[in-house]
Amino acid sequence: MNLGSLIRIYRKERGLTLKAVAEKAGISDGFLCQVENDVNSPSLDTLVNICNSIGINAGDLLNQVEKQERLILIHRKEWSDIDLPDTGFATRRFFSPDNRTVIDSAVLVIKPDITIPVRKKIKNGQEVLCVLKGEIELVYGERTDRLSEGDSAHFWSKPDRQKITNRGNGLAIVLWVGTL
Repeated sequence: MNLGSLIRIYRKERGLTLKAVAEKAGISDGFLCQVENDVNSPSLDTLVNICNSIGINAGDLLNQVEKQERLILIHRKEWSDIDLPDTGFATRRFFSPDNRTVIDSAVLVIKPDITIPVRKKIKNGQEVLCVLKGEIELVYGERTDRLSEGDSAHFWSKPDRQKITNRGNGLAIVLWVGTL
């Protein structure tokens, strides 16, 4: 397990919400969601504050992370187990930033009418989207396409001219893969 997954597991085992832990740790619920989904890594002080807020020892948590797996699975049943912060979307990364060298990948969970931000500072990158549930709109340059469950797209990254929006009535679940 990676750091974010372990934090989420311990938080949920104790019945704590993102908001409650974030407030006690002195961070935003959006940042805590990013930590849990391995989008962002906390500083050591912030990690200790998060662990204290949950009631776990940061050293013990880091020892568990040291025994990290090389294969990460996200089962379908976990899609509904992802807490959404006030932003309306969550990115559940397979590997933490320190463990990504060539590609980045995630399961995206997006509320209706929410647009997710695009990766910044990517040059000559490629991306693949596969809609696992729901419906999204992909704006790519001057082109706009709707993708439904089972549809996929592979494209060269255009950070300043692309966006993904959930255009369905329920949550959209999207598998995303991009080169670094």
